[in-house]
Amino acid sequence: MEHIPEPGPGIREWVLSAVLLSLTIASASFAGLCALVNSDPVAGFHVLVAKPSLILLGLPFSIPWVTILLAHELGHFFACRYYGMRCTPPYFLPVPISLGGTLGAFIKIKSQFRNKRALFDIGIAGPLAGFIFVLPTLIIGIHRSHLIPKSGIFPDHLSFGEPLIFRLLGKAILGYDPSRQDMMAHPFAMAAWFGLLATCLNLFPIWQLDGGHIAYAILGRTSQKRLSIVCIAALILISFLGWPPSITLLVFSSLVLIIGLRTRFFHPPVLSEEEKLGPGRLLLGFIAFLILILSFIRVPVTIT
Repeated sequence: MEHIPEPGPGIREWVLSAVLLSLTIASASFAGLCALVNSDPVAGFHVLVAKPSLILLGLPFSIPWVTILLAHELGHFFACRYYGMRCTPPYFLPVPISLGGTLGAFIKIKSQFRNKRALFDIGIAGPLAGFIFVLPTLIIGIHRSHLIPKSGIFPDHLSFGEPLIFRLLGKAILGYDPSRQDMMAHPFAMAAWFGLLATCLNLFPIWQLDGGHIAYAILGRTSQKRLSIVCIAALILISFLGWPPSITLLVFSSLVLIIGLRTRFFHPPVLSEEEKLGPGRLLLGFIAFLILILSFIRVPVTIT
């Protein structure tokens, strides 16, 4: 039976999406300004009140960062529309008093997945689209960064954990050696860092995260449930390996655990379980796993 495509988002949904996008650009620009002048949000607010035009200094961070998020969510959106499924446009979550100026973005899928192929394609479209924008942003950002000797001269400064791809490209482009040097990251590099963190968190094979969609499509619903539980337990354990503990991973794993408890750890079922994925999609699934490894950060932020 031919499937009739469901209608797309209405004008009110697009207006709300545009408003939230605009607010997120502003809040991320404020976060970029605070990082640039090395100030906390309160001090940054006073700086901004004294000279509002300084918000423009945050654009080299906010524009690539929001673009990465937008690419990720539009990947999901266009995949949904390709399969005729109803969903919202991307909704951003602006948070001015935060390191990145936002808690990310999401789309709400209002239709049930018809089969595993649709589930897989929609789940993987976001991380792949976002990573396509992360990679050049990271390369440009590292090119424009510079290295200083590791000296510990910033005892109260935030330091950011480095995913594997960050270190590999830093070594290839600048000769970066984290045992001897610190990288003074360009705003593009920091935007890519946040993009890698968002990609990593979304690719964990848990419940209804992007990685959960992918795992369900490849392994089946029951196996994906078991993998979700194992992954949550592993994240909690990893949070306490070494010192300081990873508060980011602990909070994240606790939140998804609470969501899992509400759904009995099951991903919502697709309408047809029979369809199997071909070798091309299995290869994409392996690529997504590699992206997860390359972007993983055990302790994203510490005070040094």
